Amino acid sequence: MKLLLYCHFFAPSIGGVENIVLSLARGLVELRSADGLSEFEVTLVTQTPAVSFDDQSLPFAVVRQPTLTRLWSMIRASDVIHLAGPALMPLMLARLARKPVVVEHHGYQVVCPNGLLFHHPTQSACPGHFKLRNYAECFRCNQQNETSWKSLRLLALTFLRQRLCSGAAFNIAPTGHVATRNQLPKSKVIFHGIENPHGADPFAQSKAFNPNSFAYLGRLVTEKGLLVVLEAVRLLRREGYEVFVKIVGDGPERINLQSEIAVSGLQKNFCLTGFLLGDELDIALQDVGTIIMPTLMEETAGLAVIEQMMRGRLVIASGIGGLGEVVGSTGLQFPAGNAVALAECMKKVIQHPAIISSLGHQARERALNFFARPTMIAEHASVYRSARLLGTYHKARSKCGTMPYPL
Repeated sequence: MKLLLYCHFFAPSIGGVENIVLSLARGLVELRSADGLSEFEVTLVTQTPAVSFDDQSLPFAVVRQPTLTRLWSMIRASDVIHLAGPALMPLMLARLARKPVVVEHHGYQVVCPNGLLFHHPTQSACPGHFKLRNYAECFRCNQQNETSWKSLRLLALTFLRQRLCSGAAFNIAPTGHVATRNQLPKSKVIFHGIENPHGADPFAQSKAFNPNSFAYLGRLVTEKGLLVVLEAVRLLRREGYEVFVKIVGDGPERINLQSEIAVSGLQKNFCLTGFLLGDELDIALQDVGTIIMPTLMEETAGLAVIEQMMRGRLVIASGIGGLGEVVGSTGLQFPAGNAVALAECMKKVIQHPAIISSLGHQARERALNFFARPTMIAEHASVYRSARLLGTYHKARSKCGTMPYPL
């Protein structure tokens, strides 16, 4: 089967979507049919330039920044199109070519103009203004960061994305929460899959975990709620607790975050490491048994959380969106934006350090059961097979004068 994977951002760009798509593509090319041949011929299309990244090291073809003509040609030559997000141009071209499209929703672009379900005026999760037809509020929300023209454009494109995705062969959501929020037809939940660290005992160093040491992993942006962590640490210090938080990641809020830490006199309680990967990340987290994810928005899944659960770490997360669904009962949850509740969770870890190991074991078991990479690859492959059959059926109907994917 000729499969075209379209991912607007891809390596060397760093992010959860890029990592999942790379892992998925690698896994698909390893699948074999009954006669031992490769089942999927994968071509990945992206708008990200290679810079110094070696595409030849990948076991599948990569096409970067194709012209419109070339993209159209590749879509026509493919059996199934997979879009990592509702990218409009390939989505429209695939519909024109009458090719079955599978859209994987890593955000909320079909029900929210900013794609985050984050209400910028109140700095909180959006109650769903677009679905409630409060379009003026959507326009006002995006005006916080965009020009009036771009805010209007984002609103208009949301209608178009929703219409086009409603006609997709399948819509994949990384959590049940995303599927419920998007409310698209032919939806299927496929959890993100993470490779189990080979030969590693995630609990071998558990005795070395410092219960007073915590970490955050992710982008440094307003909607991630890092100022809630600062307030929680400030509250704990007032009660005489000394805690240390490593903030791993980077983003536009880094300067503001550093300023807030300095103004609050918390320099000894925080360390901003920047982006870390591989061995550098493992070294930075070697004494950390607890990860804090204080997001204010409705995370779709929380890939960083899944990765740390697989490594047997305890997660303290705001109980919102797909993040709460991923963590379940194997972590500690608190209301989004509530610094007092977060401080109580952190205090519980400090006072009862044994829960790092006990809940960490449960988190790892949950990750192995629900977020295994082979399961993710197998379920995607099953969707592509069904989409291809659906495409063949609709192609036959179109010869009789029926539109295969009704608008």
